[in-house]
Amino acid sequence: MKSAKNVSFAVVGSGGAGAITAGSILIEAAGKSGWHGLMTRSVGPQIRGGEAAALVRLSTKPAFCMSRDFDILVAIDWKNADRFIGSMPVASAGLVIADPAAGDPPAALRDGDCTIVECPIGELAKAIQGGRPNMICVGLVAQLTGLPIDMVMQVVASKLESKGASAIEIGGLCIEAGMTAAAGFGTRFVLETPGKPDSKRWLITGNEAVGLGALRGGVEFAAAYPITPATEVLEYLAPALASIGGALVQAEDELASINMIMGASYGGRPSITATSGPGLSLMMESLGLATAAEVPLVVIDVMRAGPSTGIATKSEQSDLNIAVHGFHGDAPHVVLAPLSVADCLFTAQWAVHIAETLQSPVIVLSDQSIGQAHVLIDRPADVTFLTRRKPYQAASEPYLRYAVTADGVSPMSIPGQPGGQYTADGLTHTERGTPSSTAKAQRQQMDKRLHKIEAFDFGDHWGVTEGTGDTVILTWGSLTGAVREAIDALQDDGIDVRLVALRQISPFPEKPLQAALSGAKRVLFVEQNHSGQFYRYVRSHIDLPFDIDRLNREGPDAIGPDEIASSIRDWKSQ
Repeated sequence: MKSAKNVSFAVVGSGGAGAITAGSILIEAAGKSGWHGLMTRSVGPQIRGGEAAALVRLSTKPAFCMSRDFDILVAIDWKNADRFIGSMPVASAGLVIADPAAGDPPAALRDGDCTIVECPIGELAKAIQGGRPNMICVGLVAQLTGLPIDMVMQVVASKLESKGASAIEIGGLCIEAGMTAAAGFGTRFVLETPGKPDSKRWLITGNEAVGLGALRGGVEFAAAYPITPATEVLEYLAPALASIGGALVQAEDELASINMIMGASYGGRPSITATSGPGLSLMMESLGLATAAEVPLVVIDVMRAGPSTGIATKSEQSDLNIAVHGFHGDAPHVVLAPLSVADCLFTAQWAVHIAETLQSPVIVLSDQSIGQAHVLIDRPADVTFLTRRKPYQAASEPYLRYAVTADGVSPMSIPGQPGGQYTADGLTHTERGTPSSTAKAQRQQMDKRLHKIEAFDFGDHWGVTEGTGDTVILTWGSLTGAVREAIDALQDDGIDVRLVALRQISPFPEKPLQAALSGAKRVLFVEQNHSGQFYRYVRSHIDLPFDIDRLNREGPDAIGPDEIASSIRDWKSQ
């Protein structure tokens, strides 16, 4: 039996059957054993009773995206499987484990060249008083992949501790039953022995990392209306903010939430909200007000497939246009995009720093693929920004809230501060804040707001560049991981390719991007949306004197490393 560097498996079932819980136990046990990995989920829009699948990849090195094919697929049941089974193909040498009492596997699996093994999952669970089929599945996968039983049981004990010793014992009996059944299959997909387990390794989602980054940035208040796939940001922040004396308010809708955080920020509290595309659309008018009144705030947009309600549980990079251009009038602001789950922490912290320093709205474009993915990562380095609003100092002269300064940032008073009274609204105003309809005041304040954004030193955080060669893959946000893995595969074939990935979307990082593209002859744009928004955005700012190719597609069908690498190989062969 040959061990592998990567093993991918899926646990599927109807909503509420425990497929996601099984995947969570297995990836956590893998992390405690020393492996890397990630877990994503495929669920329907129903609250309960729809389709559900835990998709897990375990690896001997950091994993940035899901594998193209799965080595193992375990079905608790086949209810609604036709809705998602096409997105989780089983490898030709893969194994499908099906309960004969749950009916026949879908035709897509029966007609494939994988091996289908029958296992009475439901009967095995019923034989144990209080047994659960999903825990049988945990045992099946643990045996097939070589996960240490002691680590699996350690995780089960921690998750079932609140339910008492009996629940833990029952869970253990189910896992043992599953392992015994899998031992008779004659096939295994065992991972290579990992290095020494790292107790500092984290199992974290992108949404949780965003919340932690916001706290590290100094956020003290959040208001939001729950929306898939951003709700976990709020679930993380609610107790975390309370523990530091802050607060989270669940607003009645997105309009209320954006106005609440604007009010809190106006009152001196760094503030944040989290939403997805439909909510961001509703927030646009108030974001224009925050720009005009120069009130700092951060909006996390965990993008999903659109337009309208679209596919709420699937990922897409299609909010770029509205994030950059959605404000009415000329309203300079900042748009960022994290490059990975781990980078969500840094990017959110950086976003708070920028918002507070520039007194400006900042939009962070995460997406479902990293927001809801559970990933085993090495503990990120602690980063400190010297974040501080430019304070108002009481003086004998009248307070000019919107004074034109060298860096474009004006002193900001806190309500109630002696001498710091001013008018803050969306009307064009003078330096004092007095409403004005003159061209002079409009031009002066427009120039000021633009200057503070353009003059800000974003430094090396604008993006990442890696590798060498005259062929470049240019991407942004969450697809950076898939591109990295594609480049690794190409290097194994002796093909040198450069990665350029943008974290800073707006203001457009023209000079550093042009420097990163220096010497390029071919540039492949990779993005997860239907119309090629990123390509068109870049092209609107700089010339592209290269051979250009594009790989872009709408969201549900994720772009993976194999497809990216194939695009480069095909291009090279022309």
